[in-house]
Amino acid sequence: MNQHRVSMPQDRRAFLRASAWGAAATTVAGMGMSRLGLAETPGAAASALLPTRPASIQVLMPRDRVPLSYIIDDSTCLVNMGHFCTPQFATALPNRTEYQKPWRSWPREIPDSFVRKFGQWCASQGVKGKYSIVPNPACVGWLDRELPGWSRSDMQSSLKLVRELMLPNWDIHPEMITHTRVIDLKTGRPMQEISAATMENSYPQEKKSVDELAAYLAYALRLVKNCDLPCEGITTPGGFGNSMKGELPIAVDQAVRDVYGIELPHYFKYVISGDQSTEPKLEHLRGVGTDDVRVTVNVPAGTGDWFGGWQGDSLSEPDRYCNAAATSGRMVELIQRRQPAVMICHWPGMYSNGSEEGFRSFQRVVGALASRFADDTIWMKVSEIARYWAAKQLTEISRVGNRLMLTAPFAAERFTLQIDGGSGPVSLQQGNDRTLLRETTDRSTLDAGTWLANDQKLVACFNLPKGTSELVLAATS
Repeated sequence: MNQHRVSMPQDRRAFLRASAWGAAATTVAGMGMSRLGLAETPGAAASALLPTRPASIQVLMPRDRVPLSYIIDDSTCLVNMGHFCTPQFATALPNRTEYQKPWRSWPREIPDSFVRKFGQWCASQGVKGKYSIVPNPACVGWLDRELPGWSRSDMQSSLKLVRELMLPNWDIHPEMITHTRVIDLKTGRPMQEISAATMENSYPQEKKSVDELAAYLAYALRLVKNCDLPCEGITTPGGFGNSMKGELPIAVDQAVRDVYGIELPHYFKYVISGDQSTEPKLEHLRGVGTDDVRVTVNVPAGTGDWFGGWQGDSLSEPDRYCNAAATSGRMVELIQRRQPAVMICHWPGMYSNGSEEGFRSFQRVVGALASRFADDTIWMKVSEIARYWAAKQLTEISRVGNRLMLTAPFAAERFTLQIDGGSGPVSLQQGNDRTLLRETTDRSTLDAGTWLANDQKLVACFNLPKGTSELVLAATS
């Protein structure tokens, strides 16, 4: 239930209805949550703040591959958000036809048996991404206390399954507190008024202070932390924060740092369409040139939800992501453009009210992508993409002869550099520690701790440490 993202300054649902993909996607853009709140990104880092580098050095994508990721919205423990959210949105927004569906006939639960099937299959395929945990799903109950309708042991077993199966391949995000009604933080109860103004998907409708917005995020984060789940970012439900797009990355930074002590917060709100870049954006950047660089990373998706929709009652359109031959579709387009290819779906759409049609369509898309692009792509969690792009843009690099000096405010795995005119052997040195990288001759086997050279260029892939390090090439004669 989060259809709130895109890449032009307009409401996400308005985008879905107006765009070329809108006619088919409107049916899956329910809940007033057109995940398309549109990716205008106030506060994005100005290029003047980023370090300059020698023209002979280029930071490539990890392993010189296109990142893939899968963003799952409206997921939580046991509660089928499509069933429980629909009547609440119908009360708040009675004129919306998508809320007048037969929600009583839909299952109240998405069982752990399906979570297990989904998680095990994804692990076998190397799929990674983001999995929301709504901590008070549709006001049904509190995952850190009680979930009426389920026993305490049922709820605890469900949380245990998320901890043991979904981690470490999935980031956990709160999708705010309820994903339906706004909670009064003073009482812990939903606001008395029931209207669009008191639904999280359109909150807040008037400007608030950054501290007020951060307090709401922090409340949700603390509930997730009470469930013993790690977290490095948040997902906005629907149009949450649309009136405060400039303040949102500041509030995310404050809340995630305060609750979890994370050095690099990130968030998901936007979907990018058309020809605009799907690369993450660095926002609320400060401290460049010091030992305390801070930034919030905005990681967008690059597709619509074309699986089973937020209510789980839509027929999937997998070819819009990738056809069976992997020759067309939005994911193919992004891979061929060599930009992050991040899919989005809603958890009820994977379960499809028990038919699992959305999940089967997703399996077909993953298999098709692997059949053609296995050596050109790499599955990553959203936090891993955020971290890599922060390191990619903010690491200072200078070159003196055969030595590259690296000053990195953030560590990053599989950091990949292309260097004109370099030759091996290659080693990475930090302080007194020196690691010799292994030569490979095939780009498909390039991975952390390896290097290859061809066409007068050397490509080195290594785990970049935070702080100062050196990449040492063979001395030139």
